[in-house]
Amino acid sequence: MYKTLFTCLMVYLCGICFGQNSDNKAAVIASIEAQSDDLIKISDEIWALAETAFEETGSAELLAAYAEKNGFRVERGVAEMPTGFTAEFGEGHPIIGILGEFDALPGLSQDVNPEKTPIEEGGAGHGCGHNLFGAGSLGAAVAIKELIAAGKLKGTIRFYGTPAEEKYFGKLFMARAGMFDDLDVCLDWHPSSRIEADVQSSLALVDFVVEFRGQAAHAAGDPWNGRSASDAMELMSAGINAYREHIKPTVRIHTHMQQAGDVVNVVPDYARMWVRVRDRDREGMMPVWERVQEIARGAAIMANVDYEITLVSGLHEVLPNRTGGAAMHANLEFLGPIKYNEAEAAFGRGIQRATGKPLVGIDGSVQPFKETAENPSGGSTDVGDVSWLVPEIRLRVTTAPKDTPWHSWAVVACGGMSIGHKGMVYAAKALSMTMVDLYENPELVKEIQAEFKERRGDSEYKAILPEGPPPIEGN
Repeated sequence: MYKTLFTCLMVYLCGICFGQNSDNKAAVIASIEAQSDDLIKISDEIWALAETAFEETGSAELLAAYAEKNGFRVERGVAEMPTGFTAEFGEGHPIIGILGEFDALPGLSQDVNPEKTPIEEGGAGHGCGHNLFGAGSLGAAVAIKELIAAGKLKGTIRFYGTPAEEKYFGKLFMARAGMFDDLDVCLDWHPSSRIEADVQSSLALVDFVVEFRGQAAHAAGDPWNGRSASDAMELMSAGINAYREHIKPTVRIHTHMQQAGDVVNVVPDYARMWVRVRDRDREGMMPVWERVQEIARGAAIMANVDYEITLVSGLHEVLPNRTGGAAMHANLEFLGPIKYNEAEAAFGRGIQRATGKPLVGIDGSVQPFKETAENPSGGSTDVGDVSWLVPEIRLRVTTAPKDTPWHSWAVVACGGMSIGHKGMVYAAKALSMTMVDLYENPELVKEIQAEFKERRGDSEYKAILPEGPPPIEGN
């Protein structure tokens, strides 16, 4: 069904790109070009701030202030998150949302250099390109706002400033607060090493912390009086490793031993492990999560200690939308490839040399519209939760050379210079062009929503999230 729908849409949408609606698309492209210096400046300032989860005070304000400057109604501190905000313009339906992230990752500080060169040892850096993500999305929203203000489009554009994607998943708290419930369609993009309409799913996950509490004692003088919390943690780790043989290939289990005593001559009475379980969907993930909890209980019994499991949060897998993806792909085909100069190409090869990858350079071509894989590769995202509430149109755009290790210093380096800037500006154009399609073509919105309802079926969304406010200092 979706193959036939895609063929029809491609003929229809390519006609739109070159036909009667080209004036509005030309206008948003011109708007992005006019904004490009501002967007690059904002992106670079966020890159330099490199603020991590729920600490993005300066980054969020840069984006919110730019939205206000451009006439948006801005609401700060949404969903009990000081760095979360929305920026809205227009009235009535369709209400089109666009997501923007801006948090950095710890420990990835890096200068604009194709060799590993930290600006601050141990400092944070934008190893996932979120400095580009938020600025590019907001630029697209401003381009649409200008057309609404001029009477060329009717409806509402809403930008979501979404914090803490890398650690605490800020969109979950927005979802719980009902902030996506009135949207007709939502869009997002992500920095990448390729350009494509993203119609793939992601991995569902659950995050939890296991704490073991025993009895301290002198490790040499009277260890028989001690009950070792670290023994329990080691036993749990061994249990998980034995379990790996008996799980499906799509499952991933990650562990981080966060604390296991302070000195070698004391039997430790406290240990803590952070555990993450992933699978292709929630249905596969949930029994693995339950089994790992049983492994924790068994480890506590063997070490004769107490244990406590605390849910941090969890993510749904992305619900793809091929109808929306086809609309995006048509606009990518119209825009064509990103072109790079020799200095950028040399920088890209330098990144590949430093990370041990083939020196194949930067791929700025538009990838073919792919089939949706049964088993997704890659990671997880809180965009998945949004995609279960509203149809989500997704985009990837090249901001780093091919095969660049993501969540690494190499992505930070590219995101602070013209390779990243070009990708951000390109993404803003593609996003705004696709939004023009949505505002101008109610039937396209209906088709996107129909696919969304079919894929979601009878499932009801429920966030995998503990009760209470976001885990921000002071809460």
